[in-house]
Amino acid sequence: MASESTNPAPSPRTIILDCDPGHDDAVAMILSAGNPNIELAGVTTIGGNHTLPKVTRNAQIVATICGIEAPIFAGCTRPLVREVTVAEDIHGDTGMEIHGYDLPEPTVGVEDMHAVDFIIKTVMEAEPKTVTLVPTGPLTNIAMAVRKEPRLAERVREVVLMGGGYHTGNWSAVAEFNIKVDPEAAHIVFNESWPVTMVGLDLTHQALATPEVEEKVKEIGSDVADFVVGLFDAFRKNYKDAQGFDNPPVHDPCAVAYLIDPDVMTTVKVPVDVELHGGLTTGMTVADFRAPAPADCTTQVAVKLDAAKFWSLVVDAVRAVS
Repeated sequence: MASESTNPAPSPRTIILDCDPGHDDAVAMILSAGNPNIELAGVTTIGGNHTLPKVTRNAQIVATICGIEAPIFAGCTRPLVREVTVAEDIHGDTGMEIHGYDLPEPTVGVEDMHAVDFIIKTVMEAEPKTVTLVPTGPLTNIAMAVRKEPRLAERVREVVLMGGGYHTGNWSAVAEFNIKVDPEAAHIVFNESWPVTMVGLDLTHQALATPEVEEKVKEIGSDVADFVVGLFDAFRKNYKDAQGFDNPPVHDPCAVAYLIDPDVMTTVKVPVDVELHGGLTTGMTVADFRAPAPADCTTQVAVKLDAAKFWSLVVDAVRAVS
């Protein structure tokens, strides 16, 4: 008779989710809170999909609906250099506009500490290489943190970000929104010495919230499930109007899913940098696939999604927080 394995279960991955809710950021929050392989140390907010006050309030609303206990910290109000840009055509006037679902007044508060200081404090007080940063909005908070405390680069386990694209853009022909609105911050993050995984549009456009996916969520039959269905419905309408998608790509939880199970997507190690000066290409994430990556390459990009496995993780998380 074979003996039972004595190998301990893997410890949960400790993450800070840096986000700008946003319909898909809300799903990323749910996946982070609802999967046992993730320990959500905190949620930090950044102006992006809408202004900082609106996205921070949205984070509070998501936490209220889903019972998420991780503390929330508000971050930078604007890009490092450029003017504020928001995505009202995709996320509506509130940043998380939903039709037919009444969002509650938030009962979850916001901490007094600035998000940048929380990121620094959490990473510096933890054992080295145990905290992962998961930015799903503009990279301003992350860039500010590593500039204020350069030792972060050697202590962070990795940065797994939703942003960019090696073939695909959405805010211009070649640039994705999160990178385009603060390319200087993105340039800092991609050129630091920490490992960076870019989960960009080439991958996230494979994470489509189809009617079949929506039905699986609806079958859970909870208030959280109704909320997520409302997110998908609103996202579908807005994406159809703005970019012609029949089913909306749900970008941000893809970055979290990679940390839960790296086999949910295929990644390729390649050098990546950010264009800052091009008249037509500012904000472009330039990935160099021409040859095997050099030994000291610290960046990789996600290329192929196991959509069935991804949506199974999301549905399970919705059920877990319901």
